Amino acid sequence: MKKLRVGITGIAIESSTFSPHRSTVDDFRVLRGDDLLARYDFLDADWAADVEWVPLVDARSLPGGAVTEEAYAELSGEILDRLRSAGELDGLFFDIHGAMSVAGRSDVEASLAQEIRSIVGPDVLVSASMDLHGNVSRELVTALDLITCYRMAPHEDAWETRSRAARNLIARLRSGGRPKKAWVQVPVLLPGEKTSTRLEPAKSIYAAVDSVEALDGVLDAAIWVGYAWADEPRCQAAVVVMGDDVSVITKEAQRLAQSYWDSRHDFAFVAPTGTLPECLTQAVASTSRPFFISDSGDNPTAGGAGDTSWSLDVLLRTPAIVDSSLTTLYAAIVDPEAVASAVAAGVGSTISVELGGKVDSGPHGPVALTAQVAAIDADDPVAGTAVALAIGGLRVIVTARRKPYHLESDFHALGLHPREADVVIVKIGYLEPELYDMAADWLLALTPGGVDQDLLRLGHSGIVRPMFPFDPGMAAPSLEPEVF
Repeated sequence: MKKLRVGITGIAIESSTFSPHRSTVDDFRVLRGDDLLARYDFLDADWAADVEWVPLVDARSLPGGAVTEEAYAELSGEILDRLRSAGELDGLFFDIHGAMSVAGRSDVEASLAQEIRSIVGPDVLVSASMDLHGNVSRELVTALDLITCYRMAPHEDAWETRSRAARNLIARLRSGGRPKKAWVQVPVLLPGEKTSTRLEPAKSIYAAVDSVEALDGVLDAAIWVGYAWADEPRCQAAVVVMGDDVSVITKEAQRLAQSYWDSRHDFAFVAPTGTLPECLTQAVASTSRPFFISDSGDNPTAGGAGDTSWSLDVLLRTPAIVDSSLTTLYAAIVDPEAVASAVAAGVGSTISVELGGKVDSGPHGPVALTAQVAAIDADDPVAGTAVALAIGGLRVIVTARRKPYHLESDFHALGLHPREADVVIVKIGYLEPELYDMAADWLLALTPGGVDQDLLRLGHSGIVRPMFPFDPGMAAPSLEPEVF
């Protein structure tokens, strides 16, 4: 059996074009050589035997605002330069997100895929693994040979998806050749918090993907929700079914797309919703502990700036939170200046700072507060330095760099114990698995920010119209797939 040479590369970030934050090279973790190969433990699987994996470069970042042109030029330039010098390849595994935006550009993953194609030529098979919150334009799907995405939200199958994308690539290089792709966009744009596969209708819609994949003549099937917080024509739901039987993949792509369209009115938020004051009132009155509240409008894992201070201001003006016996944790707000002040003062000291609202000041500017420095963690691998500030019963986590708080251990590093708290407020949308399992009850607060769940108040102007829910009375689309 011929030893295959397969390159690995990727660039991944989810970018809100409604956030004033700008993502630079410093926001990306860049892997090369053996470090890149070590990222993928499936490269030693039996199906990967006799494959020479050629590491190029992989760059990925926590979601944020649009990437600067300078950062994109540097990172994409290295991918293309390494590809030019990689020697002859049989295939390329392209590990992307699908919702990267670059200031001043549109559909950058498609542009990068086209540049890659111009270098490797028409005979090298390129297989992409994507997040289901990515976007699939005609330009992207035609530049790639194989394409798939996650089938779970939260993304518990992220690594299985990457493995499947690479496994399908190797199988096709050895025997199958280039599959056909039936692609169709669905003019629906919804936030991830309305499309969790934990709940109907997404649960059943995505369950059908496995049954389609199992059909004769089908290699893979995928449904993309799209990314709601970017304002580009590509931002909408999409379906791709790949295989060798054109009639089957076309029929099934249309069926999956139709099921998504028919369910558009049935998608609902993953938890009961309300304004933050409403959620706080319910949480305080409840006997369920810990009671979680998602501060969804500034979720850094969806692209929020992470320093929106609107919710902090509400908390400080809520006596039931700061002037009571309740213990409330708030994670987190990024402010390197405030962190530096806390570190300089030391644990136990009292500081007065203007907190947050310096990157995304739209909802609220910096909030003045006086607090005791309760804890300092100077070695956080993501936040750099994190501190806990105490104001009455409220503990506010402040970080030097943007960081999501998804794990119990994130809190423990600052001596905070969410299981023992009364109320835990996290800048997040749907709760990640560990928090979800911990929460005795949970509400989704509809707060302002760069990833506002109320899409209609964001002001989209670049998406294709008509689009649901922006045009609720729109005529039904044809949903006829194109085959490439």
